Amino acid sequence: MNSVDAAGLGIGDDYPPRIMGVLNVSEESPYDPSVYDDPGEAARYVDEELIGEGADIVDVGLESANKRFDVLSAEEELDRLHVALETIESVSGDAIFSIETRYAEVADAALSQGFDMVNDICGFADPEMPTVCEDHDAAVAKMASPPDLERPGAVEETDWASRKSPEWAAQADYVDQVYEALKQNGLTDKTIIDPAFGGWSEAQTLADDRETFRRLREFRALGQPMLVSINRKNFLGEIADRETDERLPVSLAATSMAVERGAHVIRTHDVAETRDATLIGEAFTERASAAADGLTVSQLDVHSTREFRAQLRERGVDPAFADDWQAQLVEIEGLEADARERLTAIAAENGAVVQCASDVQPLLMGSTTAVSGVTERLNDEDGALGELGEKLSEVLR
Repeated sequence: MNSVDAAGLGIGDDYPPRIMGVLNVSEESPYDPSVYDDPGEAARYVDEELIGEGADIVDVGLESANKRFDVLSAEEELDRLHVALETIESVSGDAIFSIETRYAEVADAALSQGFDMVNDICGFADPEMPTVCEDHDAAVAKMASPPDLERPGAVEETDWASRKSPEWAAQADYVDQVYEALKQNGLTDKTIIDPAFGGWSEAQTLADDRETFRRLREFRALGQPMLVSINRKNFLGEIADRETDERLPVSLAATSMAVERGAHVIRTHDVAETRDATLIGEAFTERASAAADGLTVSQLDVHSTREFRAQLRERGVDPAFADDWQAQLVEIEGLEADARERLTAIAAENGAVVQCASDVQPLLMGSTTAVSGVTERLNDEDGALGELGEKLSEVLR
């Protein structure tokens, strides 16, 4: 895992989770407590409510990213930049300042006049953005997006058949598209990836966000630190049946899980509470590495065959090897004695094993390849074994 130096702030596995607080100087922004158009008031908010509560990074937005509003041009963003610049000049606390923009021209102006990093919600749709960030030696958060400056986050609108291949496009699911969108147009050495949570398009569903969160560890295969913006998001509110102003508890629960699953930067409006949640997530995260005399050994984050395949693929190794080496251990309940005997025989024919002590439910063990072979055979069976095959197919997806 590559670490990123953001103007002296370390971001990555070797550092604590970083908190990104939010300041908006856009009159359109939907979250009023973070919106200021007076530099003095904005600076006080940053000092007291963001840095004072534990923010390491302050992300300044010049316009609302809400899809209901028209996209500002680069010239219109530049017209608002002076408020942001006057604000950070008046801040007394110590933090890294990030400019949220999709335009390389705006990023260049901001980085030249006091900003430290960039938050690009259009994922390098402006092809000059990586070059500008590299020229300034600046960290840049890259959100998964199509190559369209007016459609941040709408990865499903990308013409994947032409950008990737028709075969890949036909079988890719939403999370696959997010993963590939992050790779499109490349990554700088100081890129922080953002999987794009939230309703960025009409096609993006709450189920898409849930699946992205569930598979968050897969993005670690890209080898770059990860930013997650889930504060009070709809996919969390739906689970608990809470409106936006009641979603802080579910946001904090998800934040701890996000850190444990690999997030390094948490973007939030609730700084103090989120900081505490990241500390809990960090305390219960297990990632082993050791270094001495120029030699470093790191245990890669692999909790599923899908994650195993992602790590191999990004390292140029045939991902099919994962199926032969990733172990599967499945407990089966409710299977009668004769069905157990048949399952044991089928498992042995496919290189898997069934073990069952007295009064204990049988355990099916083997590589992913072996257990998949068992599953295919069971799908040809009738009765309980056929149903077992269906359930195994769901579990091993």
